Amino acid sequence: MKHRLDWSAYETAGQGDAYAGIPATGGDFAKAVAVCIGDKQCQRKPKGVMCPSFRATDDVAHSPGERVKVLKAALNGELGDDAFADPRLASAMELCVGCKGCKRECANQVDMAAIKIEYQAQRNARSGVSLRDLLVATLPDQLQHRRFVRSLIRWRNRAPWLAQLGERFFGISAKRKLPEPAAAAFSFPSGSNPLQLPLVRGSAEPAPPLTRGGWEGLSSPETNDKSLILFVDTFAMHFDPEIAHAAHQVLTAAGYNVSILQALADDDEPERALCCGRTYLSLGQVDAARHEAQRMHRALRPALEAGIPIVGLEPSCILSLRDDHLKLGLGEAAIALSKQVYLFEEFIAREHDRKRFTLEFKPLPQGKTLVHGHCHQKAVGAMKSLRKVLRLIPEFEFEFIEASCCGMAGSFGVEAEHADISMRMAELDLLPALRAEPDATILANGFSCRHQIREGAARQSHHVALLLRDALKEPTSC
Repeated sequence: MKHRLDWSAYETAGQGDAYAGIPATGGDFAKAVAVCIGDKQCQRKPKGVMCPSFRATDDVAHSPGERVKVLKAALNGELGDDAFADPRLASAMELCVGCKGCKRECANQVDMAAIKIEYQAQRNARSGVSLRDLLVATLPDQLQHRRFVRSLIRWRNRAPWLAQLGERFFGISAKRKLPEPAAAAFSFPSGSNPLQLPLVRGSAEPAPPLTRGGWEGLSSPETNDKSLILFVDTFAMHFDPEIAHAAHQVLTAAGYNVSILQALADDDEPERALCCGRTYLSLGQVDAARHEAQRMHRALRPALEAGIPIVGLEPSCILSLRDDHLKLGLGEAAIALSKQVYLFEEFIAREHDRKRFTLEFKPLPQGKTLVHGHCHQKAVGAMKSLRKVLRLIPEFEFEFIEASCCGMAGSFGVEAEHADISMRMAELDLLPALRAEPDATILANGFSCRHQIREGAARQSHHVALLLRDALKEPTSC
């Protein structure tokens, strides 16, 4: 078996454990599968994230433990010579939404999200990548280089016949709306001060303007101990640019020297925005994800060497840099990045604890705010940082929603065969909690979560960067 991900971290997993049951083939991947000890914790329904598909179906076949049993059978040759093409394995893995809940809540931290990526990559190698998966994975590139895609998404959402065609030919559910790109991608106003809005580049020469993205070329200033790099991910860049502007506004108001990450001048596509590769990775297109990761690591090399923190906005993207990139075989660069990258709220909480973030906020209008955490935020314990940051706002009333996955999970919720189960996941806890508080403001940092809330509850939700921007005592322009 040729591994698509790097599983060497599991080299010694299960050795000397009589209960490990390591499969006969699969090498270190088999050991990663075998860390499950079969205690059936994933088949209970306590508070937590794990396991959304089991919670929604009430069928143990869709729990991590049962998936492990089928995977072990596959790696032991019990499903035939081409087990990764076997429908029994496909059925076992189908409803895993990659929430990473089991990596945190399972007694032995089974990483089913990464295991599913390996499974999808193995399946893609045998059967090819579906047109739907190719369209979704390449969306960051499509949005930047093919302007008509923005209009096409809007037309599709307003024309039922187009939605029906999309379901027939691509398997995109006609019942679901697609997230609509903003009218214009993220950009800073012309005339911005280059000392405040520099681009991080690998060349001392000023960067040429982007032809289709909205950045103007700016040279890099001297860095200092309050320098940071803001990574504007695909979702903030093309769908919610206001979030990136708000984050920059807050961090600048707090006295930080904020640089915006861009590709190297000698990159093979210097005009194309950097991407963590999440859309590729989540659909098992590992080689393409690795290429995107390498572009980012090259651009970040000077910052990593200088110890400059990298701050991002989208949980799935930032936690891909911290976790998933470690399985792409990229060596020390990936390890260094994983230790130096923070979610926006994690960075503020850390700096506040160190008494370096001293920005004071004003009270916001009265009323409760309901907070829904992205699965990956919950899986790495990042909700603690969010709670700390929200407490910086005077007299702010908020409540965390106890819920598992919202059910959108990237493209999962708009896939025709998964649209119904996606909503069933949302109806477990999240949507009932929102209906119980019809007048509450909703905070959700995850792009997919915000879309699911918009679809399921017909309400808008907001990123914490927007909340902090609105709480600034003296709003600044950016």
